[in-house]
Amino acid sequence: MALRPWRSGSGKAAAVAAALVLALSSCGGDGDSGSSGGGTKTVRVAALPLSDCAMLYIAQERGLFKKEGLDVRIQQIQQSLQALPALSKGQIDMVASANYVTYFQAQDQGTLDIRIVAEAIRAAPHMMDVLVPKDSDIKTLADLAGRKLAVNVLNNVQSLTFNEILEKQGVAAPVYRQIPFPQMGAALEKGQVDAVHAVEPFDSSIQDELGARVLVDGDSPPVQGIPLSGYITTSRFAGKNAETLAAFQRAIRAAVKLADADPSLVRNVLPTYTKVTKEQAAKIDLPVYPAAMDGTQIARITQLMEKQKMLKKPIDPNTLLVK
Repeated sequence: MALRPWRSGSGKAAAVAAALVLALSSCGGDGDSGSSGGGTKTVRVAALPLSDCAMLYIAQERGLFKKEGLDVRIQQIQQSLQALPALSKGQIDMVASANYVTYFQAQDQGTLDIRIVAEAIRAAPHMMDVLVPKDSDIKTLADLAGRKLAVNVLNNVQSLTFNEILEKQGVAAPVYRQIPFPQMGAALEKGQVDAVHAVEPFDSSIQDELGARVLVDGDSPPVQGIPLSGYITTSRFAGKNAETLAAFQRAIRAAVKLADADPSLVRNVLPTYTKVTKEQAAKIDLPVYPAAMDGTQIARITQLMEKQKMLKKPIDPNTLLVK
């Protein structure tokens, strides 16, 4: 099943979300998802075409899920936000590379009661950058004030962390524009925005194809090494499938161990589920793939959300971890 890329514009997000629900509903009608008995357990996972998901695909490719008795079915999406309705309705079981901000907001608003199964990535140098055209008159962060900056989703982890970088530098914020990662290069080239906040593998691709210039590393103080995304499920699924999720966690940890020993595994798997070429994959800047969850680190995100008034009440990630 292939989904059309998300397009920005009035009403389009809702239409795509509805299409995703239908597509995912048609994916897993065998009824064995979430079974608590013996045999193979099916886990339906929505995933973004980002480097965040590398451990998911390595675990799949290396048979680590199968070794744990799991049948993991992956459906690609373009934004974490798109998977919310399907996760809420139980038409998928998990979202990989789920943007923490989106799902903490859903938790805060009562849309979902989430659980964090595993960390996906933490920030690392140049795995996300703010890029400008090579001939842009924007030379410093101060020059970006009031200009149009593309982010994948408004009021999310990109603007959350970038606002902190700007505040530390005493610089005013840009005007954020929502443009999905796959469309950022075209938007920058056509002058629809003045800069883009891109993550890998789109970051390197835009630099290679357009000669775009790095204005600032998104992994800069005071947000260096901050957790960015995770594997998110619901309390309902977690409550009924403890053994299944424990098996999933073991497979992801095993993938991290393999990748730590041989980083080429990540670079080799990226072209299999993203549009990045083998040549680009060989030189992109990779994030950190944590081997274990750390609620204290994840709380850096919720604390920033409270500071920027993106939460109505405090959230302690330690209470949401699947252990």
